Amino acid sequence: MSDVFELTKSQRGKREETKASNRQAIIDAARNVFADLGYGATTVRDIIRATELASGTFYNYFKSKEEVFQALQDETALRVRPRLRAERIRARGFEEFITGTFRSYFDFVKNDQTTFIAVRRHREIPRVRIDTPEVIAGFDELRADIETAIENGVLPPADPDLLMASMVGVAFEVAHQMLVRDDISADDAAKFATALFLGGVQALPKKPKAKKR
Repeated sequence: MSDVFELTKSQRGKREETKASNRQAIIDAARNVFADLGYGATTVRDIIRATELASGTFYNYFKSKEEVFQALQDETALRVRPRLRAERIRARGFEEFITGTFRSYFDFVKNDQTTFIAVRRHREIPRVRIDTPEVIAGFDELRADIETAIENGVLPPADPDLLMASMVGVAFEVAHQMLVRDDISADDAAKFATALFLGGVQALPKKPKAKKR
């Protein structure tokens, strides 16, 4: 009886592994297809073709390409959030808080460009949701860390909501520029964002004037 139970338990384990593997295969395929074609042009059929799964398997895990996109966003948020929190918690001053957060994010983007491009291209279709549970949780963590840093004197008194929104917006847009230009490294991007937050536009390094031919 115990042998039968163990066999059944083993079979259940294998089924769960297969389910997790299939779901991940769909998300990985969607990441590449969204990055290549853009969200608007991508179809469920495109995603299925990029996997080795049967066409009907997709609908065992997702109802639509929007659901896959949301899963991709949540997966990405789960991977980057611990890194960002660790940097913010470690910070002992305003500059460390800002620099550590931006540098960690830009390093993440640089090392996983396909995911960032796939997620960014949702903007082609404004109605696509970006307020997925894990993304919202990441924003909430940032806001909570900002409040704690203000209370501890690490950050100057400021509106936590506005500071959080500003950091997110700058991080996302600067990361985009970092990927479309060859002359911006993750470190360069972090230094720019830090200078912007510490001293405003006047503190930014001046761009050399183009030499006249």
